[in-house]
Formats: sequence, C-alpha cells, structure tokens
Amino acid sequence: MMENDGFRYSYGPVPSRRLGKSLGINNIPAKACSYACVYCQVGPTTRMQTDRQFFYEPGEIFMDVWRRVNQARAASERIDYLAFVPDGEPTLDARLGESIAALKSLGIPIAVITNSSLIWRDDVRAALAQADWVSLKVDAVQERIWRRINRPHKTLRLSAILDGMCEFAENFTGRLVTETMLVSGVNESEESAEELAVFLNRLQPHTAYLSIPTRPPAEAWVRCPDEEILNRTYQILSAAVNRVECLSGYEGNAFAFTDNVEQDLLSITAVHPMRKDAVSALLLRADAGWEVVNRLVSRGDLVQTQYREHLFYLRKFPQKNDADT
Repeated sequence: MMENDGFRYSYGPVPSRRLGKSLGINNIPAKACSYACVYCQVGPTTRMQTDRQFFYEPGEIFMDVWRRVNQARAASERIDYLAFVPDGEPTLDARLGESIAALKSLGIPIAVITNSSLIWRDDVRAALAQADWVSLKVDAVQERIWRRINRPHKTLRLSAILDGMCEFAENFTGRLVTETMLVSGVNESEESAEELAVFLNRLQPHTAYLSIPTRPPAEAWVRCPDEEILNRTYQILSAAVNRVECLSGYEGNAFAFTDNVEQDLLSITAVHPMRKDAVSALLLRADAGWEVVNRLVSRGDLVQTQYREHLFYLRKFPQKNDADT
C-alpha cells in the first residue's frame, strides 16, 4: 500500500452520494479479495482468498485516521462517515471489528462497503454489526449468474451468503443498504430483476442502489445496459422495497429545487427515473414548459422510455466505458 502525504491507511474526505463526505479507510492490501468481479474498477484480483487474517494493526489504522480527521477538522472540512472502502474485501481483515470499535471514539459514524461473500460467518456478522451503515453487494441471486459476474472463490456458496445476509439484516440496528451492478448481457434480464426483487423484499434494506459500470472494468467486454433496462429494473425493484436509487456516475443534489429547472431534472433523473406526471409537476412548480424537456431529450441529456403504461424520463449515461474513449 502506498503512502500519501504521510498517511498509509486513510484518504479523503471525498464526496459520495450515498455517504455525503466520507473519509476512506483502506484496511486490506491491494486486491486481496474473495471475488474477481468482471466489472471491478480496481482491476483484476491478484490475491484470491476467503481466509480471514491479520493485515495491519488496528492501533496503526486508528492513529492514521485520527490524524487525518484532525487535519480535516483544522481545515473546516466536513466528515459525515468514516468508510471502510479498501482495494479488496474489508471483511477479510480478521481485526475489522477491533478497528471499528477503536474508531467509534472519534464520534463519527462508521460505514463498511462489503461484497457480502463472508457474511455467512458469525464473526463477520459480529464485526459488521458494530458499524452504523453497511452496504451489501448483491449482483445476482441465481448461482449461474453470480458465478459469471462475481467469479467467486471456489469455496464460496451463494445459498449460504444469501442466508447470511438475511440473518444480518434481521439483527442489524444500523442502516442497511444493498448495491447491484448491472452488466449488459449478464444480469440485466427481467427474470433476474424479478428474482432479485423477491430477495430484496425479504431483506428490506433502507435503500437498494442500482449501479452501472461507468469506470474502466477488469474485463474489457463489460458494458452498461441501456436506459430502458435500467428503468425496468428500477421499477421492478421499487415494487419490492421502499427506496431504490440509481448510481449512474453523476453526482449532485438530487432533491434540491433550484432556479435552474434543467439542472433539477438532470440531477433528479440521475438517481430516480421520473414519471411524466412527476416531470409535469416539477415544470409547473418552476413555471416552465415542456420545451425544457424536449430540449434536454433532443440534446441527448435526457432519455424517455416506456415501462408498462407509463412514460419515464432518465438521465442519459455514457454507453461506452471510460476505457473505450
């Protein structure tokens, strides 16, 4: 792990739509992971493992983060979360729970983004239970698709992982969210979305996030689904859980109403596809006409797509990966 300005384990604070301003914590050596996801933006997994082990001293991680927090506070930078988002799978760290417990003393909520692969283990669930916010990856609930998209370590079993997620959700007192990456030709089918919806209905996360691979992936063949498929998946999941959000690579305040109706439409539809009647209500509130929407559609910034009896509007996202441009 490379040091940055004297810091070895922490970085940021960085903006995050899910977490506001988060200070990242890297508690795992680069690319030590239990998955080799085809879309991984960190690159191919070089250290495939499922055995938990000691990597770094929790005391060293604490001091590194403590110094970073003090530096940020001195610069009047806000920190909403301390987030374990390493270059691998954070729960491979056998001392993750110790690090979380130590960092609690800083008085900042703690988040962990995990691929969920080890959540069938009692000790992993116990460690994650100490966090305030936990994101569970669930790209597929069918064995064949899971193996194709996440390419798990050979010892892992999807049924045990899904059961472990449900057991964790039943007992977790913090905020639980899920994240699903949609990859064209892999897990984008209507059947896949419906089966995922059934599972998420059982899990009942606070928010179910839908992502697309907008950054250079581990495998060059990986592509984004189109907006019609993203909208269809969004609508199917929305019928099963209370809150679904799209993470399509655009940042911004999706809920603030400003004096710029174009920007309001683009920021909201980047997160939530809007039904035509909702768009009409927004235009009425802004004292604007449909020429605004027509202009955004003709410019290629907004896409209109049908789902069942309703017309929806979504923010247009790049169909090419960054690596292709």
